[in-house]
Amino acid sequence: MTEFPIIPAKTGMLFFDTLNRYLHPEDPKAQATVDASGIIQRMARMMQACRENGIAIFYGQADHRPDGKDFAQQIVSRGYGGAPGVASRTKHTPWGRGSFDMEVIPELAPQTGDYVIKKHRWSTFYQTHFELSLRTAGIDTLMMAGGSTGVGIASTAYSARDRDFNLIILRDICSSNPMDINEFFMDRVFPTFARVLTMDEALADIERG
Repeated sequence: MTEFPIIPAKTGMLFFDTLNRYLHPEDPKAQATVDASGIIQRMARMMQACRENGIAIFYGQADHRPDGKDFAQQIVSRGYGGAPGVASRTKHTPWGRGSFDMEVIPELAPQTGDYVIKKHRWSTFYQTHFELSLRTAGIDTLMMAGGSTGVGIASTAYSARDRDFNLIILRDICSSNPMDINEFFMDRVFPTFARVLTMDEALADIERG
């Protein structure tokens, strides 16, 4: 038996920004890339395993005004894609709350008893009820999947670490653009304060726990 099995009653599964905008994009080429990765199928398999084993499921869902007025303008050197450009940018978005783009994908549709955390910044913990819900449920270990790895996954992971939660990052159910960012965090950053597991490794530990 593994030294640190995943104990379902003390574990929560966070699906971060698993939204139509990212996993069912309008661009056919982008959708083909998502489909080829198999990430939706792995997410769905992980979700089902959590339901079967009594692991609480949480969704970190971005929640913004359609007019973008709850975004702050920040001075940055590069945009999300990493391409050089104008330093100062405004994070206005036309895909605010209530739109199809901002809904959790149907393959991972929340059910009664799940937790949907409406978040307004990168971290799922920032000014939300996420920590309170975890503590009330007796959860001390948080598994994470979704994207983007270097943005919301990392921000939430750091916040979880500072709140003394054990962390499991599922490397093949997280995504980033470009993907080398995903590998950098999984190989160099997250292992210093979390366990980095594949989906199959996590499923095996759940069965043992």
